[in-house]
Amino acid sequence: MPAKLPSLSQCAALLLSGAAYAALAYATPRVQFGQLVGLFAAAGLAYWWLLRTQLPLRWGLAAALAFRLLWLPAAPALSDDVYRFRWDGLLVAHGVNPFRFRPDELIADGARAALPDVGARAAVLPELQQLYRQLNSPHYYSVYPPICQFVFGASARLFPSSEAGFAACLRVVILAAEAGTAWLLLALLPALGWPARRALSYLLHPLVIVELTGNLHFEGLVFGFILLAIWQLSRQKWAASAGALGLGVATKLLPLLVLPLLVRRLGGRRFLAYTALCLGTALLLFGPFLSVDLFVNIARSLKLYFRNFEFNASLYYLLRPIGIWLTTYNQIAIIGPSLAVLSGLVGLALAWRERRPDLASLPPTLLLMLTAYYAAATTVHPWYLTLPLGLSTLTRFRFARVWGGLAILSYAAYQTAAYTENLWLVALEYAGMYAVLVWELRATSASTRTDGAL
Repeated sequence: MPAKLPSLSQCAALLLSGAAYAALAYATPRVQFGQLVGLFAAAGLAYWWLLRTQLPLRWGLAAALAFRLLWLPAAPALSDDVYRFRWDGLLVAHGVNPFRFRPDELIADGARAALPDVGARAAVLPELQQLYRQLNSPHYYSVYPPICQFVFGASARLFPSSEAGFAACLRVVILAAEAGTAWLLLALLPALGWPARRALSYLLHPLVIVELTGNLHFEGLVFGFILLAIWQLSRQKWAASAGALGLGVATKLLPLLVLPLLVRRLGGRRFLAYTALCLGTALLLFGPFLSVDLFVNIARSLKLYFRNFEFNASLYYLLRPIGIWLTTYNQIAIIGPSLAVLSGLVGLALAWRERRPDLASLPPTLLLMLTAYYAAATTVHPWYLTLPLGLSTLTRFRFARVWGGLAILSYAAYQTAAYTENLWLVALEYAGMYAVLVWELRATSASTRTDGAL
């Protein structure tokens, strides 16, 4: 039987999506907020229609690949994080530990402490001086774990003096990770009782395409490693699963949230072995960067994250004016860490209260843990939400899709050099997300009670 062809309306939606992504990739500076939101809304409308009308799976997969390939030669115009990626990559390519020095320290010292060899310093210092003017965090230590650093270093070694080549190299890595994610979703969804076509709700989502392939963020690798860990668990290969989760931790630290959910699923002894193998894998990958400076400087960066940074927050923005009213100044140094502790306690409570801790219930519980974490965070960049959006594909929840669509409103902060947030738009984003979340939680609770009665 020949493959089903898309309808005319689906073809129109695909063309609209392609045009929107091309314009976002090549003709939309992030200061043009109205244009950015309009194009993203067009892509979002097309996405909604393609899912609603059930675009054939093969065509959906082909479209997901084509939309990503559109970005291949494009510079990441909506994010300046790539400059820090390249900074770290140049250091790694020249044998310098990126966790030891802040950019301002290297520039002030002329890179002599990091690069005692005069020839190497002369080769890399002009590039670093050029990059320094483009960094958004010149006074902070690197926060990118070893998997990221290895990719940055390899890309910088291949393209030591080409920003476009460096970005293209990162994009190829992210595309490869997304291809692996697509394969894992198609394998996992039927195993968990879901139709394979649900993979399109992640692969075609505009936020995923724009923030991962477009803006070169590595949450795509993290999600792929989490999926790989779950898939290996479904095959009863817990050691391979632990190794995959360790790779995820060595890309971003967030996959550590998975571990509390495995205590009851694996049992005491196996859980301890799983944790040891997972953390051992991560520490092995940290090996080339291990030093006293590594732990001290990462701790400093985490402290800054929870106590100083604020962007697109939820609960914190409700508590911040109360703190200012009580003390006349911003109490983020207290509120931020307190909310982090609260989110950790909520996560542990979710793990403890699971009624049926099996493989099928792992993604929804992890999704709710991540949601609690981001709800309590002081900083929530749009690309962070690709993780809950991906996990929602393996659950009945859809609020993460809505959240991912509304998160683009946070780009309003970049219209001026002052980076001033529009709190009305932040409120609109979270009002929409929480409304859908509460509705879905109530529907899930009612369904559980009905199933119990039956």
